Amino acid sequence: MITLTPNAISAARTILETAAAPAGGLRIEVEAGGCSGFTYRMGLENETRDGDQIVETDGVKFFIDDMSLGFVKGMTVDFVSSFEKSGFVFENPNATTQCGCGKSFA
Repeated sequence: MITLTPNAISAARTILETAAAPAGGLRIEVEAGGCSGFTYRMGLENETRDGDQIVETDGVKFFIDDMSLGFVKGMTVDFVSSFEKSGFVFENPNATTQCGCGKSFA
């Protein structure tokens, strides 16, 4: 399915612990848009939807809808924090092209 690095798990845990409202995990979705055709979207999630796959690592849940699953299968999610860039990074073997920001792909 997808692989979560220790940095991604730690960042997700921090997000969930500091959220204004309780959440059961994070949702990863792929939507049409961005400069390359598709874009990743992440947000807090409380409920499982029909067709969802759940990836749980070290007690942190990531929800993935069935439409997005084909786009992210085999993907690695990392979290980087540097002077130039901070945030989740998606290393997706299904992407044939990717924009400079790393959030949009085709």
